[in-house]
Amino acid sequence: MTSVTGKTSNGFMYEGDYEHASHGRVTWTATYRRDGIFFGMRHGRINELTDIPVTEIDAVVKDEIESTWVQSR
Repeated sequence: MTSVTGKTSNGFMYEGDYEHASHGRVTWTATYRRDGIFFGMRHGRINELTDIPVTEIDAVVKDEIESTWVQSR
């Protein structure tokens, strides 16, 4: 499992984990907080990552965590 952290464009901090589920697929979970207060959790799966270099997977997962939270608000 790999951990990622960041801040969304709408001001929420997140802590997430992801793991490679199978070739070209990643599953992730994230917890969102603002000012230390829990606001929610999301999870998801990203498919078709076979052409993405391993060094860029973190960025792809962070983008997915961001867009999942921002679009749901």
